Order: sequence, then C-alpha cells, then structure tokens
Amino acid sequence: METKIGVISCSGEKCFGGTATRLATRKILETIKSDESVTICLPLFLAGGEEERNFAKEYPTISVDGCNKLCAKRGTEKHSGDVNGYIIASDVIGEDLALSSITSLRDLKEEHHEAIDNLVIKIEKEIDKVLKK
Repeated sequence: METKIGVISCSGEKCFGGTATRLATRKILETIKSDESVTICLPLFLAGGEEERNFAKEYPTISVDGCNKLCAKRGTEKHSGDVNGYIIASDVIGEDLALSSITSLRDLKEEHHEAIDNLVIKIEKEIDKVLKK
C-alpha cells in the first residue's frame, strides 16, 4: 500500500508566516514530493470535513504552522489524533519575518522567497523522516 503524507498548512492571513506555509506546502505538493504527499484543507478540516479528518486518522500527517499558536497542529490533534511531525514557520524563518504584515504575493521580496524556500527544505526533510518510520 502506498503511503501518502498529509500536509496541513496554516490558514492564517494576518502575517507572512501563514502565507509562507501555504506557498511552501504548495511547492512541495506540486514539484518536490508530489508522489508522497497530499494537502489537507485546514478550514474544511476544522469545519467538519469527514474526508480530511478520516485521512488524518488513517495516514501520517505533518502540520505546518505560521506561528506558535499552532492552529493546524492543535486542530489536527483535536479531530484526528497526534500529528507525525510539525513545523513552526517562525522557528525556521525567524519570528520578525513570520509575524510581518506582508501577505500579498505582489509584495514579496527576495527575503520572502528565500524564507519560503527554507520552509520547503524543512517540510521535505520532515516528510522524509516520517516516511522512514
């Protein structure tokens, strides 16, 4: 049986950390780990989406949160059980950048793209770690 890792990214839109997690997760899903991962829509998951919740109960999941509120991690654990790995963007890219108010793709500078790439690397490593277990 093929194992897919569910990646649940932050849905926050108040700061760059949430935007960065979604962009990094999308890059993982579309280009780097497309065969090993799927995304789980956090708003749908929290609203009662049975398909998302059941996937997270049956398959390994990784949450990717924009800040230390850990909404994706806590929501997943509340509705489907423990996550197999989690990443906090502010730990990877720095709190100042993660909590900055840049949220529009039009406003992203080189430092934002580098931060997203650093998150991609971290997510990829976390997926590989979970797959080895």
